[in-house]
Amino acid sequence: MSAVSASCVHYTAEPSTWSEIRLDRLKDNIREIRHRIPAGCAFMAVLKADGYGHGLLQTARAALAGGADAVAVGTLREALLLRKGSIGGPILALTPCDPSEADIAAENGISLPVFQEEWFKEMRRCKTTRKRLRVHLKIDTGMGRFGVRDENELERIIPLLRANDIVVEGVYTHLATANQADESFVREQLRRFREMHRRLREAGFVHPIAHCANSAAALRFPELALDMVRVGASLFGIVPVDGDAAKTIDIRLMQTFSVHSRIVHVKRLRKGESVGYDKTYTAPEDEWIATLPIGYADGLSRACKGMSLLVDGQWAPIAGNVCMNQVMVRLPAYYPNGTRVTLLGENGGQTISLERMAEAIGTIPQEVLTLLGARIPRVYTE
Repeated sequence: MSAVSASCVHYTAEPSTWSEIRLDRLKDNIREIRHRIPAGCAFMAVLKADGYGHGLLQTARAALAGGADAVAVGTLREALLLRKGSIGGPILALTPCDPSEADIAAENGISLPVFQEEWFKEMRRCKTTRKRLRVHLKIDTGMGRFGVRDENELERIIPLLRANDIVVEGVYTHLATANQADESFVREQLRRFREMHRRLREAGFVHPIAHCANSAAALRFPELALDMVRVGASLFGIVPVDGDAAKTIDIRLMQTFSVHSRIVHVKRLRKGESVGYDKTYTAPEDEWIATLPIGYADGLSRACKGMSLLVDGQWAPIAGNVCMNQVMVRLPAYYPNGTRVTLLGENGGQTISLERMAEAIGTIPQEVLTLLGARIPRVYTE
């Protein structure tokens, strides 16, 4: 085969599989949630995992334009991408970073979680910048991931927080069961957090922002809002609350993410013929089978086998195993190449919700969003 120069390659066709992202709905969701929290409470938009698969920069701009006061991301790298994209204002990187990275965080005005005496000591050996490092003290009240666990650990950390080059912006914890009907552990975590927060205030740290409410807590327990709420999943239309607890929440959030594909091939499958790897689907009668150019490499889980998609408002189940780059669908009638098929979102008066797909593959809506990520081209609506 002869080589082809990259300068000769021109590709301008519209994508045959794409996601539609409604940034206008994201802003509406922020306004809707703000109505549920106390006046004066700050709003931090949590945009981990590339903005839950929506695009980090785009969602950050929309969230701040829609009324968010600050942004949180999963990693320092994501925070730096926001600064590179000219996102100003407070940014908190939620995952602990290496002490050697404190300099770049300080230089870019990015806040870091702190909780380890050893981390401070190593950071001191590495730090060269004269910029002050902004930190949020993380308290582990029962999540079990990381954070100061008791007053003995807190007493060892407090002297390190007094350093002139440290700005203690916040103190926070994360609630493990705010999505569950049983409130007892939420109340216990809040009790532990308030005890640690009280001790911090007694030590002279009276100004740090106190925050513990994630999406579920912000929707269910307005009294847990404290100085600031951290809202992630609900920005994108998810009410992350289980069973009976969900019945207590009267809020209308809009799904911001949909996925669509176009039929690239249609064929008549005869009764008894099979489709796909391992021959897991055999036609019970003559029927139309369409091929869509989306597969598990794009985040469409193999566990979606048998799930129904939407074509022209009609349900069309996946036939056989999801392939790496394609999936086959049993059509309710003949449809030509180019016909739009919806895997997630609205089509012909019907809707495939994030919750529906999550249930089909045995996971949560948040994972669905992060699976259907950057490989699928995105189309934004402001």
